[in-house]
Amino acid sequence: MHPRRSAQEVLLCDLCETVPLQSHCELCNTNLCKACVGEHLSDSSKRHNVVPFLQRKATPNYPKCPKHTDKHCELHCEECNIPVCSTCVSSGKHKGHDMSDILEKLGAKTESLQKDLEELETRIYPRYEEMASNVQTEKAELETNYGKLTTVADQQGEILHREITAIVNRRKSAIAEMKTKHLDALNKNTEEITQKMAELKQIMSDLKSILKSNDVSLTSTYKSRNSEFRTLPPKVRVTLPSFSPQKINKDQFNEMFGSLPPLSINTEHGDTMKSAEAVSSPPVKPLLDEPRVTATIDTGYRELYSVSCLSEDQVWTRGINNTMKLLNLQSKLLTSIQTKSGYTPEDIAVTRDGDLVYTDPSNNTVNLIKNKQIQTVITLQGWRPRYVCCTAGNDLLVTMDSDDLKQSKVVRYSGSTEKQSIQFDDQGRPLFSSGDYNKYLSENKNLDICVADWRASAVVVVNQSGKLRFRYTGHPSNTKQSFTPVGITTDSQSHILTADCWNHRIHILDQEGQFLRYIHCDLLGPYGLCVDIRDNLFVAECDTAKVKKIQYL
Repeated sequence: MHPRRSAQEVLLCDLCETVPLQSHCELCNTNLCKACVGEHLSDSSKRHNVVPFLQRKATPNYPKCPKHTDKHCELHCEECNIPVCSTCVSSGKHKGHDMSDILEKLGAKTESLQKDLEELETRIYPRYEEMASNVQTEKAELETNYGKLTTVADQQGEILHREITAIVNRRKSAIAEMKTKHLDALNKNTEEITQKMAELKQIMSDLKSILKSNDVSLTSTYKSRNSEFRTLPPKVRVTLPSFSPQKINKDQFNEMFGSLPPLSINTEHGDTMKSAEAVSSPPVKPLLDEPRVTATIDTGYRELYSVSCLSEDQVWTRGINNTMKLLNLQSKLLTSIQTKSGYTPEDIAVTRDGDLVYTDPSNNTVNLIKNKQIQTVITLQGWRPRYVCCTAGNDLLVTMDSDDLKQSKVVRYSGSTEKQSIQFDDQGRPLFSSGDYNKYLSENKNLDICVADWRASAVVVVNQSGKLRFRYTGHPSNTKQSFTPVGITTDSQSHILTADCWNHRIHILDQEGQFLRYIHCDLLGPYGLCVDIRDNLFVAECDTAKVKKIQYL
């Protein structure tokens, strides 16, 4: 209850706060009882205007001054951001400060509060309700989604069980067949020996009869067969087979069963809802539902393999000949440079300084073009440079194959100096497939190194130290189409984008290797990729020899 109101809502005097009011001072905006009128008028510093309460004029509801309780604040100090009364102003504490009318200030503030309330009720709170509903929906779907994962694991287990059972049965069948053949061979040998033994018994019996009979005729006609039987029948020797079980490599078996990447829990920054008056920092760039082609560049090559951004409207390209071209969005040729060797370069990249780098496997060199002059910065022995990218620290990352095409690795260079070599995982197994196959690469914003290993049908991602983080082998639900990664690039959101050439699309992954979506845009044989500083994607189409500029964020 208000302190100056009785139980019957009687308005009381502002001074004594006990007696019902009768009068009102229009100057001080103070309600008075009959007894307090005289005391109020005794302050001769003001020209009070006391009238009956019911005859008072409508006066502004100025707040009381917290420092001078008998005063009302009619002004607002802009510098101190507090309401002030006339006594506050005359005290000199606010000398030189800008003043505004307190009611105008309160009116503007009230309007601002009303707008805040309206925004909270109509825009912000409903978004929180929507988020809460989405989370509840996601929680409700957990059982189903994880049940599907469990089902897939069970199905894979059943497949492996069937395969193992089939292998065991084939081995057992082979053992039984070998046993039968072994027994047949022994039986045949037994029959031969038994037949000879029967003949020997008959001969021995005949000899005994002849010796007993003393028959000259039988004795003279007997012919000895001992020489025939001195040579024993051939003995069948069958080597008993042995089963040599191989040691089961648990890591390979686990990998063969199928991969399950770790749960990725990322706290995304929420969308920022800008007010009409406020200007906030740019939000995280969301993926467009429908990416669109904003420009197409005709390069003039017969086939196109690499593209690298010099700026938002200029790109370097590399085709099937020894000439590298700088083109603008209107397909105008700005510059062209031939390789020093006269052979086709394998890949190109633009450094942070805007210079062009290219690899030349014909002479095992990595070359820098500065002011149209070609400088060989790296010459390899026993290895052939393939694909190249420039890092945030202005190092070069180069994929390379051994001369015998049996090994592959990624090497980091600072200038001409080798700083790091990445070739094997923690178990000593090769990280990358061998052979003369595409291995485009790119450095992500988190300094991961991403390699599109075409022969392995995988995007291989290692951290800055070269430790394997994950392998992406295509969308988990797509088992009918083979994954053929070629070009690869990354953007400001740490997305990984790779060109799936044979399926004519781009895969977009997050930095943890989780598939986000495809880009199609009627692409034909997408090959090389790059992203400019505004996250526009440039796609080199091998089949059409055109570069498409695509907005996808």
